[in-house]
Amino acid sequence: MPIHDWTRVEAGIFHAFHHDWITEIARALNRGLLPADYYALPEQHAAGFGPDVLTLQDDDSTVNGTTNVAPPPASGPGGVLLAAPKLPPSAETDMAFYRRKQKVIAVRHVSGDRIVAMVEIVSPSNKAARNPLRAFVAKAAQLLDQQIHLLILDLLPRGRRDPDGIHGEIWQEIAGQEYTPPADKPLTLAAYESGLTVRAYVVLAAVGDVLTEMPLFLEPEQAVHVPLEATYMAAFNEVPRRWRRVLEPSTA
Repeated sequence: MPIHDWTRVEAGIFHAFHHDWITEIARALNRGLLPADYYALPEQHAAGFGPDVLTLQDDDSTVNGTTNVAPPPASGPGGVLLAAPKLPPSAETDMAFYRRKQKVIAVRHVSGDRIVAMVEIVSPSNKAARNPLRAFVAKAAQLLDQQIHLLILDLLPRGRRDPDGIHGEIWQEIAGQEYTPPADKPLTLAAYESGLTVRAYVVLAAVGDVLTEMPLFLEPEQAVHVPLEATYMAAFNEVPRRWRRVLEPSTA
């Protein structure tokens, strides 16, 4: 199924799809893609993102004064192994530049479980004004500074507030480097691997393209691959027929 033109519908319609897509990604991860010691949880306004964010956590937590330390993430249910990303990195930066600019802000999950990664789908509200966009970019940079890996999916075209796309904004914030995407690929899929350095794995797309798998890092150089196409299709099937007709004008 090709990527649809979500500018055809109101922000509320995209938000409903956004919510279902996050849920479908979480289901796919929890049904065998993640190692046994990890789980994915859709949340509302987690760590300043929103409205729906997918957090990946392990069971390294403290209960009644006792610390439970998870073993290394070797395999998941059915022997699923973490692997190096299939994509080559688009860019890499030492985090020292960003750490000189920004105070450390700890991000904790209310359950006490350690967040290791987050998936965020950019919504129209993130780009509605300069302040929400700056808040989104700053939060992404802070999470990367905390060595929390990110997967950011932006199916909304670049605009005057983000002329270089969401990755261009984030990369300028953490690396101080310009990023100029091609004009014919206005949509962005960006995975960030955060350790002593941050590596970005960026795939650019356009309306009509088929979504590719993207890496979601749980540890440096260790990732699972998220089936974006299958989960997108499952979520799109839940969009009311009235709006599917707008997004797919040829559909009877």
